[in-house]
Amino acid sequence: MSRRSVPVPELFLAAGGGDRGALARLLSLVERGGEEAREVSRLSYPISGKGYTVGLTGAPGAGKSTLTSAVIGLLRSLGEEVAVLAIDPSSPFTGGAILGDRVRMQDHATDPGVFIRSMATRGHLGGLSLATPEAVRLLDAIGRHWILVETVGVGQVEVEIAGKADTTVVVVNPGWGDSVQANKAGLMEIADVFVINKADRKGWEETRRDLEQMLELSDLAHEAWRPPIIPVVATEKRGVPELWATVQAHREFIEASGELVRRREFRLREELREIVARRLEQRARELATGDRWNELQAAVFDRTLDPWAAADEMLRTVGA
Repeated sequence: MSRRSVPVPELFLAAGGGDRGALARLLSLVERGGEEAREVSRLSYPISGKGYTVGLTGAPGAGKSTLTSAVIGLLRSLGEEVAVLAIDPSSPFTGGAILGDRVRMQDHATDPGVFIRSMATRGHLGGLSLATPEAVRLLDAIGRHWILVETVGVGQVEVEIAGKADTTVVVVNPGWGDSVQANKAGLMEIADVFVINKADRKGWEETRRDLEQMLELSDLAHEAWRPPIIPVVATEKRGVPELWATVQAHREFIEASGELVRRREFRLREELREIVARRLEQRARELATGDRWNELQAAVFDRTLDPWAAADEMLRTVGA
């Protein structure tokens, strides 16, 4: 029996038993969306919640993939299993993910304790912003208690996804922009930890001072947790143990303060709102067809009916 014909519950059971092929198939279903993706979600959701998600984001070229690879190596040396979701832009030709980041993590490709997956928007209702939390829950449910979510760039979608992690690490380089650029990208709002990667290069101390000044002027200046700034040379694994100790310290802080529960509840509320909004949007597209729609369009074109009144007329069918 091919993977494509195996029922979702069987795939889920196999993935929980360590079958990487079954897990890859389930993640493909999640990316694609539809009823099978809903079935994956129904199976995952009740038994998820034990995993911990670390987001890594920053501008392209900051060395996030090298840093992620170094973090994977550290976790494996500690006997921890880890999953990585590399959030990539969709290919304009195939809809698939651009696999550059996975290529850089090939050192771990044959390690059964590491699972790496690139994700693209594909056909999921709501795109990456809804597919990613479902993928994280699946990885959590099958027993991966450390999940790294790495984003390729600092566009709105990527920053939002990284900011939905339990701990968010923002990676910058020496000579990295100014406060305007940082605030424009929304990085200041989501950062729990800053990493200055390539800290063997000239100018990293100035970058640290810039970040400290930006933090001093931000709303984070008086928070109980002020994002630490960690210098790292990921290619040499220098500073990686200190980074991971800081991530652990942040986890302990938000668990003890109740902030972790509050963050997760907030994310679920936002996810629920987005699901409702996407379903209503889909319903609206379905409504905007047929004879009555054509009649209303003609009335708008003739200026015998204004667009808002035409929309109200169509929406009356929803409430009926």
